Amino acid sequence: MNPANPIYEAATAIIPILIAVTFHEVAHGLVANWFGDPTARLAGRLSLNPFRHVDPVGTILLPVSLAIAGAPVFGWAKPVPVRTDRLRNPRWHGVLVSAAGPATNFLMAVIAAALLAILFRLTPGERGTGTLFLLVNLDVFVTVNLFLGMFNLLPIPPLDGGRVIEGLLPPAAGRRFNAFGRYGFALLLFLLVALPMLMPSVDLIGQIVQPPVRMLNRALFDLFMVR
Repeated sequence: MNPANPIYEAATAIIPILIAVTFHEVAHGLVANWFGDPTARLAGRLSLNPFRHVDPVGTILLPVSLAIAGAPVFGWAKPVPVRTDRLRNPRWHGVLVSAAGPATNFLMAVIAAALLAILFRLTPGERGTGTLFLLVNLDVFVTVNLFLGMFNLLPIPPLDGGRVIEGLLPPAAGRRFNAFGRYGFALLLFLLVALPMLMPSVDLIGQIVQPPVRMLNRALFDLFMVR
């Protein structure tokens, strides 16, 4: 469905990434607000305006570079501010706040796959440029959301999965795990960039994230019979 044009693929990656990361971050803020922490709301971050959430590197530069390189497209936005001490139940509500982002991405993947199937059936035969552009965006949107949701579930403290693990651990162990988070970003860079360069056979994205993403993607398209 995608034209074999790296620039076109980069262009169709920007819109899905912007929407996916925006809903991901707003979900965190909404759930935090429901459970007593208005920090994101007061900071104006419960907005669907993507420019309030854009991180120049994670939202634009990285996804476009990955798309041009033909690599899996993913990214991130500026994290919404959350103060777990303001939550009514900091431990368990914190788990739900962290899980809200990936859960929203998985939900949007399902919705996008359904919309893609509907549009596919409503436009049989030769399709115009606008229809093809929309189909490609929906197609990418499904994969981007699955990838973003799965990637954020990795149990590394800076990511949502790490925060979920922290909340599920006994309090003392959770605090020690949280302290490990100060090294989390450096660890991510090492695991995602340095380690595959040093040991090509070890690929966190290719071996851990991509297989379930491909499986879920195939399951969604089989469910809605898109292809």
